[in-house]
Amino acid sequence: MPHPLVAELENAFQEVRNRDLTLGERLRHIADCVRANGPDFAAAVDTFVARLEAAQAGSTAPMVGDVMPDFCLPDHEGRLVTLDQLLERGPAVLAFHRGHWCPYCRLNMIGLAEIEQEAKPAQIVAISSEVQQYTRMLRAEAGAQFPFLTDVGGGYTLSINLAILVDDTMSAMIGVAGWDIPGYQAHSPWVLPVPAVFVVGQDGIIAARHVDPDYRRRMELDALLDAVKLVRV
Repeated sequence: MPHPLVAELENAFQEVRNRDLTLGERLRHIADCVRANGPDFAAAVDTFVARLEAAQAGSTAPMVGDVMPDFCLPDHEGRLVTLDQLLERGPAVLAFHRGHWCPYCRLNMIGLAEIEQEAKPAQIVAISSEVQQYTRMLRAEAGAQFPFLTDVGGGYTLSINLAILVDDTMSAMIGVAGWDIPGYQAHSPWVLPVPAVFVVGQDGIIAARHVDPDYRRRMELDALLDAVKLVRV
């Protein structure tokens, strides 16, 4: 049997996943569900997020005007993908997320799939530390055509100062809920990315970014499409 909070979150997710709402409105529905059905969990999340905000987590990740560092990561089918290869075909939208278990990330990926065609010629790419079993699962659920990459061991995320260590209190609560984060990530430590989006032009320069240590908030889809206009050629 799923944890009661997880069951309620799944109901909330299914309720809003296809509704005509902004991404932010869908995400707030999930956050409201957590507060209503898991007040202790919600309080722990507030404390965790406050610590990340105080530490300015993600603030030293690549900035607008910087060159986005290259990567070489396996996609959902195990094929190696580099940023340079993506940029040969057009601009890129790099979306870092926590994984298939996170209802906020699931809604985020669904939202990105909804605008995938409108964003072209920019190529959307999802990046997490999850192994292919779970990247394929999330890609199928989202109905996405774009690649889902595995940042093995969180190495790339660490290299661009976007990784955070999940503390013992938060990791214990996540584990009790039934989410095996280390298992999803091939038994890597309790490290997750700060959810972020980087819009990268074909010259490799970052034209727009959205980095927020509060994983309950994401870049709105309209704002992302506006940012993509900056790198269309």
